Amino acid sequence: MHSVLADDQQQEPSVDRTDGPRRRATIHDVAKLAGVSRQTVSRAVNDKGEIDPGTKERVLEAARLLDYRPSRFARGLVRKGTVTAGLVIPDLMNPFFPEVAAGVLEAAERRGWQVVVWDTRTDDAREREALDVLSHQADAVVGYFKNPDDVLARHLGGVPLVLLERGPQQTRFAAVGIDAAAGLAQGLAHLVRAGHRRIGMLDGVHGPAPRRLAFLAEARRHGLPVDDGWIAMCPEHSVTGGEVGMELLLDARPEITAVFGFNDLIAVGAMRAARRRGRKVPGDLAVLGFDGLSLGELVEPALTTLHIDKRQLGRLAVEQVARLRAGEEPMSGSDAWVVPELVVRASA
Repeated sequence: MHSVLADDQQQEPSVDRTDGPRRRATIHDVAKLAGVSRQTVSRAVNDKGEIDPGTKERVLEAARLLDYRPSRFARGLVRKGTVTAGLVIPDLMNPFFPEVAAGVLEAAERRGWQVVVWDTRTDDAREREALDVLSHQADAVVGYFKNPDDVLARHLGGVPLVLLERGPQQTRFAAVGIDAAAGLAQGLAHLVRAGHRRIGMLDGVHGPAPRRLAFLAEARRHGLPVDDGWIAMCPEHSVTGGEVGMELLLDARPEITAVFGFNDLIAVGAMRAARRRGRKVPGDLAVLGFDGLSLGELVEPALTTLHIDKRQLGRLAVEQVARLRAGEEPMSGSDAWVVPELVVRASA
């Protein structure tokens, strides 16, 4: 789901003002721009009734300029009063995201809402496609997006958006974040207390993402000789990706005694690769994950991890949607964050 959704970002697109708050275009705006009645606009955009071809063309051009999108209710797609939320997930094969989705579905069901789920398969183009479709079919959208805010706004059509795993400083939309800094403070302190000074990271995101920044900040705080050279990129957020990343990290920094994985799947892959290289876990190498998947309890040794309440993440996202729909300010500060909790098991 971040910053507080700024007033000038809650409503798209710009209609009457070019330097102030923007709002979603209405049928009244289209009628005014085209110089016709609302009934004429309705007939033109819905391709119904007798209408002069020139008038119809003028109305459709006005609708295009204003990015006007008829409401679902006006088109009779759902019964009156039903709220539909679009949920955009990057990878339903990753066990983390179905748990988040379960939180969204449970919270939405309690409110009598329905949810449409879209798997983008971590593809930027599919993200934009999801918004294009959901902006016509849903009353609000919740999800994970890599596209920048300005791109998302162009495809939203004014539908409220809540971003997942974004912090208040990272987006203009409403959001629910994961406090990676608070989690890594617990995780790195645990490793340092165990005597580790040479700690590497297996990252899953290119660039200065929150988990990498938190890892480096905590390493500096503890005076560890760690920088970007102690971080290896994994080609995917999977066990296989973790194995590849661990091989790269051991080649670059064979002296490491502990490693932090971007997520639990990567951490499990790190353990497998380490064992192939003759490293015992945790005797020669401590391994720390992030996410708190049930998988961590099943592997040997059991995975120490920074556990995220994934269902709470989904529930908070639905609460943000409810606030936006009620015209209220979205949650911010600590209310809009989920803080990971250190779960100590055998791997570290």
